[in-house]
Amino acid sequence: MRFRPPAFALLLIIYLGFISLGLPDGTFGVAWPAIYPELHLPIGLAGTITIVVTLLSGLSGFLSGRIIARFHTGPVVFMSCLLTGGALLIVSQASSLVWLLAAALPLGVGAGAVDAGLNGYVARHYSGRHMNWLHACWGVGATCGPLFMSYALGSHRGWRAGYLALGGLQVLLALLFLVTLRLWATAPEQARHAAAADAPDGRPTRPANSFAGWLSPVIFALYVAVESTAGLWAGSILVVGRGVAPDTAALCTAAYYGAITGGRILVGFVVKDGDNRRVVALGLLVALLGAGLFACATTPWLNAGALVLLGLGFAPAYPCLMHEVPRRFAPDATLTVIGRQSGASYLGGALLPAAAGWLAQYSLAGIPWVLVLGIIVLAASVRLLDRVT
Repeated sequence: MRFRPPAFALLLIIYLGFISLGLPDGTFGVAWPAIYPELHLPIGLAGTITIVVTLLSGLSGFLSGRIIARFHTGPVVFMSCLLTGGALLIVSQASSLVWLLAAALPLGVGAGAVDAGLNGYVARHYSGRHMNWLHACWGVGATCGPLFMSYALGSHRGWRAGYLALGGLQVLLALLFLVTLRLWATAPEQARHAAAADAPDGRPTRPANSFAGWLSPVIFALYVAVESTAGLWAGSILVVGRGVAPDTAALCTAAYYGAITGGRILVGFVVKDGDNRRVVALGLLVALLGAGLFACATTPWLNAGALVLLGLGFAPAYPCLMHEVPRRFAPDATLTVIGRQSGASYLGGALLPAAAGWLAQYSLAGIPWVLVLGIIVLAASVRLLDRVT
């Protein structure tokens, strides 16, 4: 697909939008050890605050289809980025729990809306290559945010300076989105999608309120639940359960996220229209092998290799399944289904990692087997969705 210069510029703006989405992710966990003693808060409140943000993001995602249909993608992305930037600036000035909870509202609402909005736009107008690279951009933002905060903490400027800088950067990105709103009218022609078997005119006709229209969000909840659980608990499993040195465990966890980001970049180079389903199936097979190896690994090298396999297998799942939505559902159902998927993703990312925390109190060794079971259920659900669509 060739782009006119304005459409190419729009693509770069979209990539920046997903980098901005990733910037706050992971930053809170890095800053929390400095935040809670200064504000005289219990250490466990981090989980509560995270769940509040996640649930608000999920609600925003579920409602995004109606919001985008009324206000269009460009203005929603601008307002969402402005909300998240404002939230980070509020955190930088926080003096109590009330401030942190006040920041959770715009942060959650903004993240959910921009996630669903950009996913829907790319799914309708760009190829699977760009969908994978879009989610790789999230990985860039999710990596840069914690690095930015680590620098602020290490240079003795403190967590407030880190949040102030990140919030200012988000506001600048919002202004960039504002002055480039006209570019949203320059998108390339809607991507050509394979004809559905039951659509005589070559366009899918399944409505949002069909079995497939609800199964698809369940799949996204399952996927993000398993991916988030692996990322959250890998370090504890290695350090507490297997006696791996903390710095080595940190590198293993970083390798997991690096494999997801790198895998999406790689898939973006090789995926072609019509390959989404095959790539997802192959990826889940690799992820299952990685999870099985992680459950049985006994050395740091095996643990690291298992997590890399797990990350590589997960890499294409979210972007390729998202890009497949216009091929499965009627055009007027696409935004609704994508909004549900985005909302369900946040819910899955909140619930299973928390449940795994309950399991960790009794047996950390059981969590890798939860990952194995979760991937099997996920693969079976994707197979069922492929059959009905």
